[in-house]
Amino acid sequence: MTHPANTEQGGSSSSLVEWHLPRVVRPSAYSTYDYALVILNQPVGNEPLFDELWSGASERVAADGGANRVLQLSKRKEKQQQQQQTPSSSSGGWYRDLDTIIGDLDSLTDEARSFFSSPLPATVQTSTDRNDDTQHRPSRTCDIIHDPDQYSTDFTKAVRHVRAKAQSSRSTSHNGVGGDSDSSSKLPPPSLPPRDIICLGGLGGRVDQGLSQLHHLYLFQQDAGSYEREGRIFLLSEEGLTFLLQGGKTHRIHVRASSSSSSSSSEADKKASAFAKHVGILPIREPSVISTRGLEWDVQDWKTEFGGQVSTSNHVVADVVEVWTTRDVLFTIALKRDDGYDD
Repeated sequence: MTHPANTEQGGSSSSLVEWHLPRVVRPSAYSTYDYALVILNQPVGNEPLFDELWSGASERVAADGGANRVLQLSKRKEKQQQQQQTPSSSSGGWYRDLDTIIGDLDSLTDEARSFFSSPLPATVQTSTDRNDDTQHRPSRTCDIIHDPDQYSTDFTKAVRHVRAKAQSSRSTSHNGVGGDSDSSSKLPPPSLPPRDIICLGGLGGRVDQGLSQLHHLYLFQQDAGSYEREGRIFLLSEEGLTFLLQGGKTHRIHVRASSSSSSSSSEADKKASAFAKHVGILPIREPSVISTRGLEWDVQDWKTEFGGQVSTSNHVVADVVEVWTTRDVLFTIALKRDDGYDD
């Protein structure tokens, strides 16, 4: 699928964008995938998925009341262990190694504040499904940041915090802080790739909150080069994965992984079953013209807009889906469920 880039949106360093979705929901099979996990204030029902994301995250940030949700999961895990009469994870409890809580803190409970404020033990249990689930870390506490700005959401504050820390880390690496004084140390180090952000609890609860989160996907990625500079942002719920496709580009979306791209063929098989068939391409902000390949009902130079034609409930029929779009659109794909619905 070849189309000219849309110069009206400012262009980009590349008109072809690759998306590898299996690593977003099964990061344990991709050891080099660098991402931050942002937990929003929505119930977490899929504990295995939460375990998977928590274990592999480089940074874990709760947006205000998201910390309450993590505490609920910790208490639930401890109760399950007591019922099964298995050894406790540690004296510190499950999921204690939350890095940051940020927001206006009007939703953070006193219990959650106390739980995450106490020093983290040197040994802490973080997950149930990884071989290295017991981690040894220096004693530390979670940073609790009160940001009273009423003109930005807790979601916005969390994303800005993650991006600022990631940018600081890249700057430190680029400047060679801590290097030797010989000439070889003055060579610029390889540039670090940007850190993606996976937001858990993306589209649940009130309609206005869900629309606000979709609005922020546009807001955080308005610039044509934001993928390369600041990483990508994903909204992940129990139902599906949603992300922004920038206009003027062809997006090659890998829905299923090959054995060569993961640590083993069995892991590839596991990832292959993560996504269900239903997808949607949504022009939330403005009309767009799209072309697709790999869907049951492909389109070519097809105008899509709210109040007109919109591609929803389409079906994936290939391992790789290609979408070309003139304007920014949202791509959403369903996750498979244990009850077999939407297989």
